[in-house]
Amino acid sequence: MRLIALGLALAVSGCSTVSGWFGHGPAKPKPAELVEFKPTASLAEAWKAETGESAADRFRPQAEGGDVFAAGGSRVVRIALANGSTVWKTDAGAKLSAGAAAANGLVLAGSARGELIALDRNTGQVRWKAALSSEVTGPILVVGDMVVVRTGDGRVQGLAAADGSRKWLYTRNLPVLSLRGSGGMVARDDALYIGFPGGKLVALNAANGAQLWEVTVAVPRGASELERVADVMGDPAVDNTQVCAVTYQGRVACFDRRNGALVWARDTSSNTGLAMDERDVYVTDDKDAVTAYDKDTGRAIWRQDKLARREVTAPMALGAWVVVADGEGYVHVLSSADGSFVARAKVDSGVRAAPVDIGPGFAVQTAKGSVVAFRLK
Repeated sequence: MRLIALGLALAVSGCSTVSGWFGHGPAKPKPAELVEFKPTASLAEAWKAETGESAADRFRPQAEGGDVFAAGGSRVVRIALANGSTVWKTDAGAKLSAGAAAANGLVLAGSARGELIALDRNTGQVRWKAALSSEVTGPILVVGDMVVVRTGDGRVQGLAAADGSRKWLYTRNLPVLSLRGSGGMVARDDALYIGFPGGKLVALNAANGAQLWEVTVAVPRGASELERVADVMGDPAVDNTQVCAVTYQGRVACFDRRNGALVWARDTSSNTGLAMDERDVYVTDDKDAVTAYDKDTGRAIWRQDKLARREVTAPMALGAWVVVADGEGYVHVLSSADGSFVARAKVDSGVRAAPVDIGPGFAVQTAKGSVVAFRLK
């Protein structure tokens, strides 16, 4: 088995997380050399702003209402989308582990000590704080008048956006080991789609936390706890009719959003995640290859395998392109039609989370805390 695990992190409420990327352990294998190609798209840096060092956390900025919001270190930042100027910067007073999310006049970030912090969108002042059961992990979502947040002990909570009071709680037991960064979630049409360690994908009613259905993306297999790690990685991908997810040491699978019925599944292993557009599902596998699967049938369309050992992020689908970044700070733009390289750029350090569509263009957040916006034509 190819281990992305470089060591065991501290236990989280009885469950250990396996860390990779920036963990401690044996020397990493040498990344594949960058292939030469003739650019067929224009990729240029539009602006650069700073948060705080993100180290092993997979922070992603979010664009909302003419601004970009980002978290890193202990800081939350509001950045003007037009020119990258910092509108405000707030020190949250704690090491942050998730964020930033922005909606309904709030900007939200979560801390490693289990605190959800809500800031005023206009001023950056603290509106409220909510004490949770453990480290805030993954994305923070705002659905209607509800803030949805998950913690490292397997809990998902719905909090009132007005004051942070808890409205509902969903809990589940976790396996002994799980990968750090596993288990994202996404909202669509008042439903939540949440991936969990152990290969489970769950749909919840966002208003009250009631479970709509549960499916198995992949069944854990193997003789040891490490071999049985089969966590859903990254955020599920959702369209009008189906939701897709991918696991480590398991499968990529798509399900009917109405009832969880399986549409198709293919064996693969990913330690980062996937993306979807109107035609295909794109997966970065644990060998750092990006594969496009037909969204309706699961047939493999193309595979780009020239980024081996480069610690490639989950992909972002952006019209005619698929964008990924890597552990050395290179941003790679691929053709969504055939996976060929069409553009490349370099940022100041490694990127752990998938690039983000900020319309126009996209942005990445680096391990050193830079938020870099790009124009792509």
